[in-house]
Amino acid sequence: MKILNEFKMSFKSDSRNESLARVAVTAFLSQLDPPVSELTEIKTAVSEAVTNSIVHGYRYEEGKVELSVRVSDNSIVYIKVKDSGCGISDIEKAMEPLYTSAPEEERAGLGFAVMESFMDKIKVTSRAGRGTTVTMQRKISC
Repeated sequence: MKILNEFKMSFKSDSRNESLARVAVTAFLSQLDPPVSELTEIKTAVSEAVTNSIVHGYRYEEGKVELSVRVSDNSIVYIKVKDSGCGISDIEKAMEPLYTSAPEEERAGLGFAVMESFMDKIKVTSRAGRGTTVTMQRKISC
C-alpha cells in the first residue's frame, strides 16, 4: 500500500469547529470523485468522532483536536481523530449503543455506533487523563 495523499490539521475544541472538520475531509476526499452518498457517510463519521472529542474528551474545556486523513493507492481512506482530553476508562462500555458519559445533556449515545455503521473499520485507543484516538478506515468507490 502506498499513500497517495494526506493532510493533517488541528483546531481548538470548540463545537463550531466540528463543521470545519467535516468540510475539510469532504473537500480533501472529493479529489477521488467518490459517490456523494459515500462522502456523506464519511463526513458523518468524522462529525461524530470530533463531537465526541469535544463533548466527552474535553467536556467543553479548552483543548486541541487533531485530524489526519490519508488516501492509499487502493482507495482506502484512513481518518484519525485525536484528543488529549480525559480519556475513556472503559472503551467497550463506551462503544455500546445508547451509552453516554453525559446523560444530563440528553445525548443519544450513538456516536460510536454511527461511526461503525459508516466505516469499514474503527479502532479506539485511550488512556485515562491522556486522551483518545479514533482511527477509522473505509474503501471508497472511485
